[in-house]
Amino acid sequence: MKISFKKTYNFAVISALYVSIFATLLGMILAKTIFKAPFKSLMLFGIFFIFIFYFFSFLVIQYRVERFIYRRVKKIYDDISLLESSTFFSQPITTDMEALTREVKKFATDKKLEIEMLKVREEYRREFLGNVSHELKTPLFTVQGYISTLLDGAMDDKNVRKKYLKRAEKGVERLIYIIEDLDMITKLEVGDLNLEFSEFDIVELIQNVFDLLEMKADKKKINLSFGDNDIQPIFVYGDKDKIQQILENLIVNSIKYGKEGGLTEVSVIKLTKRKVLIQISDNGEGIEKQNIPRLFERFYRVDKSGARSEGGSGLGLAIVKHIIEAHKEKIYVESEFGIGSEFSFSLTKAKSNIS
Repeated sequence: MKISFKKTYNFAVISALYVSIFATLLGMILAKTIFKAPFKSLMLFGIFFIFIFYFFSFLVIQYRVERFIYRRVKKIYDDISLLESSTFFSQPITTDMEALTREVKKFATDKKLEIEMLKVREEYRREFLGNVSHELKTPLFTVQGYISTLLDGAMDDKNVRKKYLKRAEKGVERLIYIIEDLDMITKLEVGDLNLEFSEFDIVELIQNVFDLLEMKADKKKINLSFGDNDIQPIFVYGDKDKIQQILENLIVNSIKYGKEGGLTEVSVIKLTKRKVLIQISDNGEGIEKQNIPRLFERFYRVDKSGARSEGGSGLGLAIVKHIIEAHKEKIYVESEFGIGSEFSFSLTKAKSNIS
């Protein structure tokens, strides 16, 4: 790497001035004391001597700065160059200690932030791998247990064989479900999942989701309804299947964590001329404040025990977030523990619906 050297003369100029003034005054005092030189001669001597001494001092000090200090400063730059910091080398090497200190301090601050970010990522990576391992091990061990039991002799009993094979099948289905969700979220993150945009009625789509989840809601006696009973058709522009997946995930969560005999309400609010806001609110368990920032992480569980018994891959909200971001839209969460939660996301109106 070629490094240019920016010369600075401030140190040499000021240092040479101090040295030459001190040496000249000392010489004048000695000349007056020892040789009894007259005042006029002393002044001429002083003027001549200060210029000669200043010039000599400046050359020596500047040379020493460039040779002695520069070599050490260059070694600092060379050592730091191993870290390949592009910002640090945007300017030439300087022997100005103030500028160098400022650059090194900035470099150290940037590196500290990078290290802290890497620690956070490493912690997330470990937690993610642990969660993936747990999610995959549970159905795998279940399938393995049932198959081992059948191989150990239970296969001869027709009823037991059928029951265990069905349970093993459910375990395999759960594995496939988790892997498909992982595949989808990976494609969403790298932008490989193509969205098929079209105009559709969001109100009709919400009603379709209500119909699909009606039986699930009935088991907990949860009522699914619109926030406005007199809601009119509203056409939006997006990937209909993916928006349906968002609605299903959010409404299933509201049922899963809802109270027995509770309410899940969906509202469509006209935000601006071009935007609508879809709100899914419930009066369920709610979410503790410290958990809200991590809700959309993969495999993150608010309820570490109960959530798994309710099923799901643990990727639902992460997928929701990525689908919404792929639509260039936003998702919002408001929740109060013990009171309920509200998830909302924006969508762009269809051109035919803009008025």
